[in-house]
Amino acid sequence: MPKNVIVAQSGGPSPVINNTLRGIIDTCKSMPDRFGKVYAGWHGIEGVLKEELLDLTAQPEEEIAMLATTPAAGSIGTCRYKLKSKQTEDFERVIDIFKAHDVGYFFYIGGNDSMDTAHKVAKMAAERGLELVATGGPKTIDNDVGDSEFKLIDHTPGYGSVARYWALNLQNANEENAGSSPADPILVVQVMGRKIGFIPAAARLADPNREMPLHIYLPEAGVTLPEMADLINDELRRSGRCVAVVSEGLDVGSLGELRDGFGHVEYSASQMTAAQIVVNYLNSVGLAAKGAARSNIAGTDQRHNMIYASTVDLEEAYKLGQQAVLVSDQDGSGYMSTLLRNPGPVYSVRYDKAPLELVANSERKFPAAWIAPNRIDVTDDFVRYARPLIGDSWPSIPMVDGRQRFARLQPIFAPQQLPGYIPRAQR
Repeated sequence: MPKNVIVAQSGGPSPVINNTLRGIIDTCKSMPDRFGKVYAGWHGIEGVLKEELLDLTAQPEEEIAMLATTPAAGSIGTCRYKLKSKQTEDFERVIDIFKAHDVGYFFYIGGNDSMDTAHKVAKMAAERGLELVATGGPKTIDNDVGDSEFKLIDHTPGYGSVARYWALNLQNANEENAGSSPADPILVVQVMGRKIGFIPAAARLADPNREMPLHIYLPEAGVTLPEMADLINDELRRSGRCVAVVSEGLDVGSLGELRDGFGHVEYSASQMTAAQIVVNYLNSVGLAAKGAARSNIAGTDQRHNMIYASTVDLEEAYKLGQQAVLVSDQDGSGYMSTLLRNPGPVYSVRYDKAPLELVANSERKFPAAWIAPNRIDVTDDFVRYARPLIGDSWPSIPMVDGRQRFARLQPIFAPQQLPGYIPRAQR
């Protein structure tokens, strides 16, 4: 007999996260002998705990298709709720929900913390004798899931799109800076990525031939504020202007940080930003050119802007959703779907799997070999790695009356079978 499915999303969204969701839905529906109803945990594992299960099987086909170009996580919601080992009530509740709704498959789309949740749920189900297949679908714009040798996964869905966002936006920012440099010779651009440098490194894709006065300050490079001021002033003497890309996680002192439910710093919610501290410092110590330093801080736009999404990223996100279902059917519980790059000069990938226990709470590091000797650039090896991920064309975005057309799922929820419940961490 087919078993029902729960799929959920967790952590920060991305432009392509719903394409992984679509891949899971489509593939489950194509195998009715294995998979029954497909439910979505409304706002991630929190929705599972609250028994808020959106019936995806009952949705119009047109709306499911629209997930392909619906960004962020508004379709079924996401959360930053971490199932901690000591919260036994939460785990028991999840198992009770699965039993009540005849769920045999659980798919969790997210980053390293989400894979930890999927791994814990899989272990708990096995200990309770519940026949449950738990499978992860990778997602993170930071590209920090997996190992630093790229043997578990080459890159994660979401990264190619945010890399493309910056490759294109920095071209435009450079044009503006070139025109306004007599008054504003320094533009400091802050990008996401926490403490890992994959997103700021993508700035080099805007200028692979190094024709711009572009500096890239990765958190791993360890450049201090006084060193940065010297390097930027040297650039002002050479070029008369400078575009400086800084990571939100650059070590510039206290930001008055706030933290999310996973314990990660929420940089865009903190009292200060790295870019503003850099601008204040540069303007206070003096510049080797007339004018002032200014900042450009995009915030969450870089992780939900569908217009800049990579077509390569969109396709791979969908196929990783498909792969998650195939892995669950063929290999059983405890894996995350992955992709690995094939050797050779022409970019191609193959789809595989990795044990959840290896990717749960993993944190890939930006390779030191990809940081240029001057510490304010990345090497051509990084460019060769990242360039295929941003694609070569614009995504096709459906429009109605001059506005983007997003998926609009109907509020059809499974009837609740159990008493109400407040997640442990919210009490």
